[in-house]
Amino acid sequence: MPSISFCFRVHQPYRLKQYEFKDIDVLHCYDDAAANATAINKVADECYLPANEIILKQIKATEGKFKVAFSISGTVLELLQQYRIDVIDSFRQLVRTGCVEILAETFNNSLSWLHSKKEFTAQVERHGLLVKELFDVTPVVFRNTELIYNNELAKFIADAGYKGILCEGLSRILQGRTTNQAYASPNNGDFSVLLRNAELSDDIAFRFGETGWSQHPLTAQKFAEWVHGHTAADTCNINLFFDYETFGIHKKATTGIFEFLEYLPGEILCNPDFYFKTPTEALENCYPKDVYDVPEIISWEDKNNDCCLWGENVMQHNTIRKIYSLENMVLKSGDEKMVNTWRKLQAVDYFYYMSAHQRCEGDAYHLFNPFSCSKEAFKTYSNILTDFEISLIKSGISRSPHKFSTQAHSTLY
Repeated sequence: MPSISFCFRVHQPYRLKQYEFKDIDVLHCYDDAAANATAINKVADECYLPANEIILKQIKATEGKFKVAFSISGTVLELLQQYRIDVIDSFRQLVRTGCVEILAETFNNSLSWLHSKKEFTAQVERHGLLVKELFDVTPVVFRNTELIYNNELAKFIADAGYKGILCEGLSRILQGRTTNQAYASPNNGDFSVLLRNAELSDDIAFRFGETGWSQHPLTAQKFAEWVHGHTAADTCNINLFFDYETFGIHKKATTGIFEFLEYLPGEILCNPDFYFKTPTEALENCYPKDVYDVPEIISWEDKNNDCCLWGENVMQHNTIRKIYSLENMVLKSGDEKMVNTWRKLQAVDYFYYMSAHQRCEGDAYHLFNPFSCSKEAFKTYSNILTDFEISLIKSGISRSPHKFSTQAHSTLY
């Protein structure tokens, strides 16, 4: 019998101050505390708490048949610990039902897999420790930032002890095969790959509530009928993955999105041939019968093997290259505050803000972008990064002048 897995991405970045050129080597605090508090309170009150309440209610109403998973970044967990511990308690209550799974990921929603395997490993381990501390669970399924994936990552994650990974199901790789089954990665044992069903995921994340859409209005009953239509012999599990902020933020409460979430579990379960599974349960139920071979990097921002929104222009390439070029100097500093700041600055959000395009009007990065244009985002980030590098070099000089005095300083802006 086919199953369906709902997995929600939960992430918020630290908000950066409007950092001017004149602030370089003067102000060394980059977070906008007021903006952090405003943003986290907004998503807590308008999304996380009401959506969590509905999910808990439906888990109880279905006697545990409704199940979901969350991919929660370490960054948003830190912010919630600082400003909204009640939301942490709400997620903890969900996890305790045994019907909610937490996925592994990079702590800072970073591109570290593409630029530093050492940093990638450190962030994944740090994320796992925080999840264990807060929720008393150990993640066993991995989800990379932006669903970035290739065969090498699958092998790396399998060797780290994870059971499987969630990534994007691309038609140009599948070539007629379905996203709705588990796949193996080449020469990687029993490790399994779960593929996001992009069409059904985006029906909720982007098309819900759009009056110009031919299927408007999208009701829970209609969506359940679409799910029930997946009866092909090769359908094992339908993976839906999208931003949790879809509920109440991207799609306002007035669109009926919360009612949709409330009624959907019952509508899907009214067909006895369908049931909900967490990603781990899906891996146990769906044995890979084919190989998903991805030698090159892909993501859910795939553009026919071209660039992605977080790396499409010179501004992005320069800043990404620069932040990771500081790795050795940062780690050798032994300064925990410096290391944490460096990791915060790796968040992919900041590079999206430098894009001249947005995925669409409802995209999370578009909605939370505090900058008026890509150049403004670049200037702010570059000025911050320049100040950070100066502070790092000065810190090194104060400890070991012979080691650092010859290091050249190059600004980004």
